[in-house]
Amino acid sequence: MKQLLIVAHTPSPNTLKLRQAAERGARHVEIEGVEVCVKPPLEAGPDDVLACDAILLGTTENLGYMSGALKDFFDRSYYPLLEKAQGLPCALYVRAGHDGTGTRRAVEGIVTGLRWKWAQEPLILRGEWQEAFVDQAEELGLYLSAGLESGIF
Repeated sequence: MKQLLIVAHTPSPNTLKLRQAAERGARHVEIEGVEVCVKPPLEAGPDDVLACDAILLGTTENLGYMSGALKDFFDRSYYPLLEKAQGLPCALYVRAGHDGTGTRRAVEGIVTGLRWKWAQEPLILRGEWQEAFVDQAEELGLYLSAGLESGIF
């Protein structure tokens, strides 16, 4: 059984909807070979990453950067994971009130340093809240989980 780790910051009802949607997609009824573990960034750590086969990151855009909670996760995990989790398939969604560019760039820099590989381009959910964001997060979770199960990643 493969394991998908979802590490997502959910400070609001809407960001919680996004995390729940990503999890719902990842746990799709037709995907039987993937176990999904969901943790908030302040509870997740290097051992969780070392135990998984792919990771889905979710964050808000905070002052043009990732959330402090996700930054804390990376601060605690970066060096313990360096050289140990290379090639880990990853994906990212950003709930961005503005453009999400700084947030994306910051996470991409860390992912590059860890030598993780992108399963797909980061999903940037820009501007005013739209219910369509929920469907996009669910599709991202489904895509990552299905790709993991099928051996694409």
